[in-house]
Amino acid sequence: SGVYSDFAGSGIVHLTGGVAALMGAIALGPRIGKYGPDGKPRAIPGHNIVFTVIGVFILWLGWFGFNGGSQLAINTASDAIAVAQVFLNTNTAAAGGVIGALLMSKLLGGKVDVTMAINGALAGLVAITAGPETPAAGVATLIGFMGGIIVYCSVIFIDKNLKIDDPVGAISVHGVVGIWGILAVPLTSDAPVGAQLLGIISIIVLTFVTSFIVL
Repeated sequence: SGVYSDFAGSGIVHLTGGVAALMGAIALGPRIGKYGPDGKPRAIPGHNIVFTVIGVFILWLGWFGFNGGSQLAINTASDAIAVAQVFLNTNTAAAGGVIGALLMSKLLGGKVDVTMAINGALAGLVAITAGPETPAAGVATLIGFMGGIIVYCSVIFIDKNLKIDDPVGAISVHGVVGIWGILAVPLTSDAPVGAQLLGIISIIVLTFVTSFIVL
């Protein structure tokens, strides 16, 4: 029993996009030269990391409108306070995602990876999007932190084990972390886990079928 809860769309927006990205990547196949004769993935670096970082900062800024606007009103004091809490949690979750991804890249990859860091920021934002209105800032930071850890592991797994070429990590950032964001909602609210799981399954199945037909 209970109602599926997804304040600004970790599932409805991001998981949907992640599953569609997965189907698109499978349909298109890997880029030429992505995998060597031995099957090992080869890095194909982006042409301009600075522009990539700027793009992520633009997304980070835009996310305040994305999440805060989902309050749908700001004409009362309680609405304004709620929006302010959403803004705070959105920002701290993004910061937590950066830290999580940086730590993973340093501990497991041996170096600090800028592209992983910015994917960590996006992962933190995706993770908090389903429930940015209820956590305290510290909990929101931890939700984002876990998102950063998850996105690092997911990007590596999809690239090396599943042999799916995902140039910007969209499947991991939006799809895998979107699932985490939905499941994190019950940690700080009375949303039932069962309803959240049913929502995840429904979104995956509907998007998979639709994308399969289109692609």
